[in-house]
Amino acid sequence: MIVLRNIAFYLVFYLGSIVVTSAALLSIPFGWEVFRRRVSNWSGLQRWCVVNLLGVELKIQGAPLDEPVLYAVKHESFFEAIDAPTLFDTPAVFAKQELFSIPGWGRAALAYGLVPVSREAGATMLRAMIRSAKALNADGRPLVIFPEGTRVPHGEVRALQSGFAGLYKMLGLAVVPVAVDSGPIYHRGLKRRGTITYRFGEPIPPGLPRAEVEQRVLAEINALNG
Repeated sequence: MIVLRNIAFYLVFYLGSIVVTSAALLSIPFGWEVFRRRVSNWSGLQRWCVVNLLGVELKIQGAPLDEPVLYAVKHESFFEAIDAPTLFDTPAVFAKQELFSIPGWGRAALAYGLVPVSREAGATMLRAMIRSAKALNADGRPLVIFPEGTRVPHGEVRALQSGFAGLYKMLGLAVVPVAVDSGPIYHRGLKRRGTITYRFGEPIPPGLPRAEVEQRVLAEINALNG
């Protein structure tokens, strides 16, 4: 049964992705709002396939806030990265700079409102990144970052990337840690039935020392590791 579920998932999601992402790119001349709705359709397609084809139960403990904040999300698999436009309302996601060099994808990512992050960014690029993030946030879009910088196996705790604390300080926003335990379910190969849980932590106020905010965020995003 697990093999049949996976075959159905891969066929529907990946073939559907070709259709939806092609439609998204073709919709760019009709305005960014139309384009962003098509991207949300792709995210929603993944969630539908995960729930209805893989038989996964999705639990969400807490909810996004109505006020401007920075969401720091645990990263265990591609699930939460693709699911972000469904979990949040048109989020502006911080993503690795090198992803924007992918033909087609890079243009689409900028059009959607993703914010490129370079670990070797100079002062000029860093200021531009912060200006972009603040403008998107002022437009009512939630800011989302995966502060570990890469996927981390479930149960493993890794230090946050050094750039997270700098963003937290320069943005001057509260940060909401979001734990997720998708790793045991959403494998690269055979995906399994089970439950994926999101847990929204309490907002951490702006202005805290680097060591304190990193320790609190790290503890909260790993709250589902047990």
